[in-house]
Amino acid sequence: VQLQASGGGLVQAGGSLRLSCAASGFRLYYYGITWFRQAPGKEREGVSHIRGSSTTTYYTDSVKGRFTISRDNAKNTVYLQMNSLKPEDTAVYYCARGRPVTSAWSTSSLYDYWGQGTLVTVSS
Repeated sequence: VQLQASGGGLVQAGGSLRLSCAASGFRLYYYGITWFRQAPGKEREGVSHIRGSSTTTYYTDSVKGRFTISRDNAKNTVYLQMNSLKPEDTAVYYCARGRPVTSAWSTSSLYDYWGQGTLVTVSS
C-alpha cells in the first residue's frame, strides 16, 4: 500500500495548483481520502475529504469555494484543485487513507496510510 503525493510548488497569491495523490496496492475508490496540511509551527489540519464509494466531499471553512477535491477511479488518483491561493495556504500537503465517520473526517489519527507530503508555497 502506497500513496504518492505530488504537484506542489511555488505560486503567487491568486494562482492555482493541482495536487495529485496516486495510490498503489489498493483500490482508492473504496476508501476515504483526505488532504491534510501542516504549516510551520502549526498543527496539522484537514483540508478536504472525499468519501469512499461516494462522491460526497467535505472542506474546511477556509478553503470552501477555492479548493475542489476529486477522484479519478481509472487512474486510482485523488486530486486537489487549489484556486485563488493565499499566502496562508502555504504548507506541506499530505494525502491520507482512512474510513472515518463523516463527523471525524479531519481527525488525523483515523488514517492508516499517508503520502510523503508535497510543499505548497504561496508568495504575496
